[in-house]
Amino acid sequence: MAAAVALTAASTLLFSVDLAQLRLFVLITGLAIVQTEVTRRIERQRRMLSHGPHINVTSVWLLPAALLVPPQLVAALAVVLYAYLALRSWHGIGPGEAHRVAANATTMVLSGFGAALAGHLAGAHGVSAVAAAALGYFLVNTALTGLGLYLADPAKATPTSCLGTMDDNLLEASILCVGGLLTMVLTNEPLLSLLVILPLYILQRSVLIKRLEELATTDQKTQLLNATTWQDGAQREISRAEREHSSFGALMIDLDHFKHINDDFGHLAGDDVLKAVAAVVKQETRAHDLVGRFGGEEFVALLPATSKEDAIVTAERIRQRISELVVPTRTNEGQAVAIERRTASIGVAAFPMDGSSVEEVMSAADAAVYVAKDTGRNRVVGSAVKRTLASVA
Repeated sequence: MAAAVALTAASTLLFSVDLAQLRLFVLITGLAIVQTEVTRRIERQRRMLSHGPHINVTSVWLLPAALLVPPQLVAALAVVLYAYLALRSWHGIGPGEAHRVAANATTMVLSGFGAALAGHLAGAHGVSAVAAAALGYFLVNTALTGLGLYLADPAKATPTSCLGTMDDNLLEASILCVGGLLTMVLTNEPLLSLLVILPLYILQRSVLIKRLEELATTDQKTQLLNATTWQDGAQREISRAEREHSSFGALMIDLDHFKHINDDFGHLAGDDVLKAVAAVVKQETRAHDLVGRFGGEEFVALLPATSKEDAIVTAERIRQRISELVVPTRTNEGQAVAIERRTASIGVAAFPMDGSSVEEVMSAADAAVYVAKDTGRNRVVGSAVKRTLASVA
């Protein structure tokens, strides 16, 4: 925050503000407040449902400001916007706490300064300056946001949790693109800038709908498909396999002695183990395979167009990777521990060999899991074929 205050003070001393720039600042600020008010409920819901970096649309206003008005007015715009967001959109929810709002506003002020400096160094007007400013904003904002999230919880920090997903970064890039177009509009036809509000509303609403769909279909601990969504996908796959006379493999993965982890280290440590195992299962399967969590310590995977033998090979890779996992975590008392040498028992079945429905195939895989546990655990067992061909008279 000290850096933001110092830069703002220095800018106030170094740069004068003329009437045209002041009018432009008032126009941008007014448009930003109108857009914030129009999307207030959407932004509130998005903030409540977000995890990791939260992408709002303030950059669509800060980028033009960085290129068209003096730096001290860019800082003023960031402060006004975040104060308004805190009062109207985030009031009463955790992320709206004063110290977080101040930290976010500081990040936006410094990002705006980064955009202004990059645009100035580009040494040209038009597309070159806009592109340089957008890149400067993106880099400074990403670095400061990532650093803040890392310092908040270094033990659990990951590149994705600090820097956001590819979708998060593409959303920020899209908003900056709109900001670049808005810069050109403000330069040539300022009144047309009103037209940007509706597209921003649709963009934020679409992002919220996508997030709600993710919550409805994924297990929040592991980010795999939840049981209901997995079942729906499995039903579609069995219909496809029947039409095309093809097969698929199914894995039932059960972690051995998982209760001991919760008893010895606590449920938060157990959650970290589940996340690590989920990541392994996802990495060792293909993008179009259906991978889900059935609850507790059970995971399932459906492998389209895969024979039982190939499914067993995949299951063996997963079993080996799980046995090699080292999961850094903390106990309920906050003590750092590394959980390792954990194992899984995996049952494998296939359609149509082991059943003509999802329930029959998964029942066969589940029975194979029990065989794996009864014969020593930490192993892969293929189901015994129970279906027999009708005898010929």
